[in-house]
Amino acid sequence: MVYSFNDLKCKEIINVKTGARLGFPDDVEFDSCTAKICRIIVYGRAKFFGLFGREDDLFIKWCNIEVIGEDTILVSCDIPSKCTNNCGRRHRKFG
Repeated sequence: MVYSFNDLKCKEIINVKTGARLGFPDDVEFDSCTAKICRIIVYGRAKFFGLFGREDDLFIKWCNIEVIGEDTILVSCDIPSKCTNNCGRRHRKFG
């Protein structure tokens, strides 16, 4: 089945290992050489209406996606580990 990114943005991501609701996809990361999606990005929630920054972003590897259903995206991943990218912003990576 073919989905556009607008279709994916409306689906809630749920971790099947913990049953936790992770949020909705905000962005995707893809490899420009192979044109394949590497991971889905869920931006961190705003703290106190955004005045105190945001929580860490979630990076969910494409290989960790179990099922893309009608309303949800089921992923199977472990507890996130913390990492830092080049700009110094902290992110949570799954998988």
